[in-house]
Amino acid sequence: MPFAARQALPLAVLLASLSLGLLSPLACGIAVAFILWLALDTHLPAWLWLAGTLLGSSLLAAHLLPGVAVLPLTGMQDLGGGAPWQLRFNPDKALLAAGLLAWWLGQASRPWRSPQWSMIAAIAGLLLVPTLAVSTGILGWLPKWPEHFWPWLASNLLVTCLAEELLFRGLLQRVLVKRLGAAFGLVLVALLFGAVHLPFSPAFALLASLAGLAYGLVFHFSGERLWTAVALHGAVNTTHVLLLTYPI
Repeated sequence: MPFAARQALPLAVLLASLSLGLLSPLACGIAVAFILWLALDTHLPAWLWLAGTLLGSSLLAAHLLPGVAVLPLTGMQDLGGGAPWQLRFNPDKALLAAGLLAWWLGQASRPWRSPQWSMIAAIAGLLLVPTLAVSTGILGWLPKWPEHFWPWLASNLLVTCLAEELLFRGLLQRVLVKRLGAAFGLVLVALLFGAVHLPFSPAFALLASLAGLAYGLVFHFSGERLWTAVALHGAVNTTHVLLLTYPI
């Protein structure tokens, strides 16, 4: 995809967020700097670009960017979790997804390593993660059809799953597998993915690590095709919201 077309993605999210009054001038300036930084991946030393990208990504993913407002899209809903849930638009995470996607679309594609093992990892992850969640009591069994399911699915796939898979698999896993080998790289990224879920609970973080390992294996065996990890991540999250207590 041409460079200009790729950059239109984060710029569209930025303009939409500004038009909704969700970004302060400071937040807008930092977001623009992050988008420009990502575009310099071939012009900076690899370690410097990676460090800056991880810093900016962490600020956006953890909602630490000052001057960002959240837009509620639905009312509060009780989906069986420990607290009511509400569908919201987080412009910082949407900017992260769009910015990293613009970078990712400029990367060269690679051949499949093993479609069979990629499928096995996907099926195992989709079955094991919910089963362990219920059997260990981390989550409860609660089949339901939530109101606003389709908007939730679109938001979860295009913002949450996309941003997290771009950061953890598209960026971190590729770097760590190259430097440490497949086994160590995959496990380390899975543990890091689990660690960011520690605010929910240590048990949920372990479950997230297992899910992260499945996403990483699918990504690895597919020849680093991002859509495979995003699809599995979305399928696990959909199983969660439709069959289990949500969010926790």
